[in-house]
Amino acid sequence: MEQKDFFDIPSPCKRICEVNNRGYCKGCYRSRQERLYWLQMTDDQKHQVLDICRRREQQVRRRHRAKVQQELDKAKGIEEDPQQSLF
Repeated sequence: MEQKDFFDIPSPCKRICEVNNRGYCKGCYRSRQERLYWLQMTDDQKHQVLDICRRREQQVRRRHRAKVQQELDKAKGIEEDPQQSLF
């Protein structure tokens, strides 16, 4: 038996409870179904949901960083195509 099976898995809810444009909670990154059925899920299902939520959060953070970097580059006058600046 793994150690994770000895403890209850708490809800990842952060009490933000707003949905983003993809339908996931902005606080915990769970879908509506995942939030609705959390208490009925097995520990294995909860671990799967937590792993999926971590990946969703990483994806959101990557997109945000890319957007911020693009805005900074635009403000600095850096062209999107670096090949154009060679000539």
